[in-house]
Amino acid sequence: MEAEADRQTAEMQAAEIARRLEARYRVIAETAMADVPICNAALEVASCGFRPWGGRAFGVVVTPWFMNLLAVDLPGVESPPAANGTTVRAFLPAGEVELIAGELEGIGRVDACSLFSPVLEFSSMEVAIETAIEAANAFFDPEALAEPPPPAPAVNRRDLLRGRFGSREEAQP
Repeated sequence: MEAEADRQTAEMQAAEIARRLEARYRVIAETAMADVPICNAALEVASCGFRPWGGRAFGVVVTPWFMNLLAVDLPGVESPPAANGTTVRAFLPAGEVELIAGELEGIGRVDACSLFSPVLEFSSMEVAIETAIEAANAFFDPEALAEPPPPAPAVNRRDLLRGRFGSREEAQP
């Protein structure tokens, strides 16, 4: 019961961090990034797929100039110190991810992994959000690391002429 309450609290904290990131990046979009040529006018700011993991909130933020996986400490949790601009590693269910440590005014430490920058290839906000949600989900999908199935065995000419299209084991009586 206590674990469930802790999980719900962490999820609410991650959602609040997502809201704060979205608000902060909206201010940046309206000020420092307004009319910058690398911005995609079809896009706005949105946070997607934020969830708690290992004491941090992870999710994808879409802006008119980038789409990044971001990691921010949950309240009461402090990641090991990292100088701005240095690489830090996060171990997510789909594998290890390298992020660049940074600071964002009003938020604090924000580690980022660039997914798209600039984001000029997105024709609409809907497409960008769909991509961001899929990306956020992929980082938490352990199946993403699964080995692909082996290629189908090649059919040689002799087997083809004899009507055997599977492996030798399958073709024998």
